[in-house]
Amino acid sequence: MTENKFVKERNKKLGIKTVEAFKKRHFDAYFCNDRAEALNTVLSHISKDDVIAWGGSTTMAELGLADYLENNGYKTINRDKAPDAEAKRKCAYDSFLADVFLMSANAISEDGQLVNIDGLGNRVAALAFGPKKVIVVAGMNKVVKNLEEAYTRARTYAAPCNLQRIAAVADNKTPCAATGTCGDCLSPDSICCQIITTRLCRPAGRIVVILVNEELGY
Repeated sequence: MTENKFVKERNKKLGIKTVEAFKKRHFDAYFCNDRAEALNTVLSHISKDDVIAWGGSTTMAELGLADYLENNGYKTINRDKAPDAEAKRKCAYDSFLADVFLMSANAISEDGQLVNIDGLGNRVAALAFGPKKVIVVAGMNKVVKNLEEAYTRARTYAAPCNLQRIAAVADNKTPCAATGTCGDCLSPDSICCQIITTRLCRPAGRIVVILVNEELGY
């Protein structure tokens, strides 16, 4: 418990510093002490007039965000409820016209830059352009020292973890699905197809970053 207290304090100080770095890069950014505060912060940025979509995200699931929105009368585009592959693809396209897109990040550098890795590219595409507002929620476990470490985290930790999730429900033949470590593969099943660094937010304030003093996602 004592160690956890000091980890929390370290993460709080680093989180506040990273939020200020994001603001200098024209992001709207917040630090939250726990997931309940993070959920409330997300809700303060959306309304029931908004159409809300999201990419695949363990963090969103851990926050209970999708369930909350659907149980409380928000307008949503929920790809997870699509009955087949074609309907899922339509949801992905429709998400570009959403008012708000929700996601996490694969890695964040201390100087306020986002690094995300994607297979189909729908999540990183929405981050870069399309929805009027993008809200990124990430636990402090995603924050690393610099861009080099962020890229390494995305490739060698986040992607192999995501492949374990995908391989649990679909046949996937990438090396990391089998070994748990990046094989720098050229597999058609690879989810390391698009890697995007978001170093500035344009237009200013379009991307909202919410850092949470908990371990969320991977």
